[in-house]
Amino acid sequence: MADHPITAHTQVSALGHGNQATLAALQEGRPGLRAWKAGDGQLQTHIAEVAGWQEQALPGGLARYDCRNNRLLELALQQDGFTDAVACACRRHGADRLGIFIGTSTSGIAITEQAYRESADRGDAGPLPADRHSHRHTHQTYSAARYLRERLALTGPAQVISTACSSSAKVFAAAHRFLEAGLIDAAIVGGVDSLCETTLYGFHSLQLVSAEPCRPWDRDRSGINIGEAAGLALIERRHDHAAYRLLGYGESSDAYHMSSPEPEGRYAAEAMHAALHRARLGPEDIDLVNLHATATRNNDRAEDRAIQHIFPADAATRFVATKGLTGHTLGAAGIIESLFCLLSLEQGFIPASAGLQTPDPALATPLNREHRRAQPRHAMNNSFGFGGSNACLIFGERVG
Repeated sequence: MADHPITAHTQVSALGHGNQATLAALQEGRPGLRAWKAGDGQLQTHIAEVAGWQEQALPGGLARYDCRNNRLLELALQQDGFTDAVACACRRHGADRLGIFIGTSTSGIAITEQAYRESADRGDAGPLPADRHSHRHTHQTYSAARYLRERLALTGPAQVISTACSSSAKVFAAAHRFLEAGLIDAAIVGGVDSLCETTLYGFHSLQLVSAEPCRPWDRDRSGINIGEAAGLALIERRHDHAAYRLLGYGESSDAYHMSSPEPEGRYAAEAMHAALHRARLGPEDIDLVNLHATATRNNDRAEDRAIQHIFPADAATRFVATKGLTGHTLGAAGIIESLFCLLSLEQGFIPASAGLQTPDPALATPLNREHRRAQPRHAMNNSFGFGGSNACLIFGERVG
């Protein structure tokens, strides 16, 4: 497939604000998890929270979009010169030729949780209070794209993808299709998800939340930690000075179970195979794979099987799991972990797999356990969502 350069990127997570803070945390293996206990005492876990979101105001005239999700987006916009890069792209291509493709699952649901809580405290069973922000601007998933469109004064196509944990990986594929169709000349791709009780208690009800810091691929792993994050990247049809590009993507669907992956990883492997095919690469060309690796029993086992379908047992590829640093950022995981891959390519290193103490002997894929100086050429990122929505991305320098 035609590969398009990534000309700017930025992120915020529990590891810090911006690429430099994130890079330092990745290289040091410094996790952003902290203990959390629900007010009712029913749930004890660890979470990964973005610092400073409470103080982040939205620009004047955009207060109707005020929610935790959009505050995280605004924090990301302010890092790494990203808004300046978008402004330059807008001058090159025109405001109507920049698309927006965002992944999210929680959107601004915390605002609605608060409204219902206040109604219950008043004993009010009627409609939500009129002084609450409308669902149109905060709760519904399109809020993030609508906010970015107004904030950046763009008039091109805009869409939100909500496929749980694969959401902000699939946006790369959607943007590529728009670029190839000639509908746009550049795209802002990214994702955002914010902490809320709906997801914390929802995953807890499925017995998937760990009380301890999560330990992907570990023999004694006991589930996920929930995190929050926002990440954005700018992809352009062409750019003479951009080194790293989206080389390939693959998507598939298990159609197996609403909350469990297909246990042999066959369809996850299909997504990886499709990404390699589009990138015109073989498994031996991939130096780094950022695994989805949620630290749940079923997901780690199924992904391990998928890796075995694609990579030979003696592969020189390094496999890493990073959710022990950030928690599972759900709809933001695809973009955040893709940006981890880009930082590894740009800065020449392989991160350690955080939280892994005793590798599970039932898993055949060996994880990289210590920070390594290296110069990976091509990096793959896996993002697998509820219902078996699978996405795989490959990044690297220009091919051919």
